[in-house]
Amino acid sequence: MYEYIIGQVIETTPAYLVLENQGIGYQILCGNPYYYAGKSKQQTKIYLHQVVREDAHTLYGFKTKEEKSLFLRLISVSGIGPKSGLAIMANEDHTGLIQAIENSDVTYLTKFPGVGKKTAQQLILDLQGKLGDLLPEGAEVAQVVVTKADNLALEEAMAALQALGYSEKEVKRVHKNLLNSQPDATTDEYLRTGLRLIMKK
Repeated sequence: MYEYIIGQVIETTPAYLVLENQGIGYQILCGNPYYYAGKSKQQTKIYLHQVVREDAHTLYGFKTKEEKSLFLRLISVSGIGPKSGLAIMANEDHTGLIQAIENSDVTYLTKFPGVGKKTAQQLILDLQGKLGDLLPEGAEVAQVVVTKADNLALEEAMAALQALGYSEKEVKRVHKNLLNSQPDATTDEYLRTGLRLIMKK
């Protein structure tokens, strides 16, 4: 298993880069290979994760140990393979990703390719409360927790409405109404009121 590799980037493509080390060119899949395009004449360190399958040995590359660790935790979730994990990592707002998981923000998570509602809920179930150590320096875990406390009941109620089969448009309309009229309600209260509001329309 590889931890990292140091070499010279000699090619970048939309999906991968080629890094040369001691005369061997390694194909490394990255969320954003073009990040390394300006480093072609420098010695570059890339953290690696290797996935071995019957038909391929694939290297995935990351700028930092923290990025690699986040990727490994993502792909530990059922429904998230390396391809989906890399697509999620391509969005470099990792603080936003962690906060979305902490806040049970299914809508945010389903914006990533290959992540449907069920997978987003599994991400939240498996990783919530387990990513605080990966927040960038200066970001406060407490801030994430406070945001979660402020929004979790309403977001859970909205997720329950969607699970019942109500459209995203209906749920968004109810969300705005409830946020303004009942800022401190419980999930149960939000859900009951939301159902009443939908039935009135």
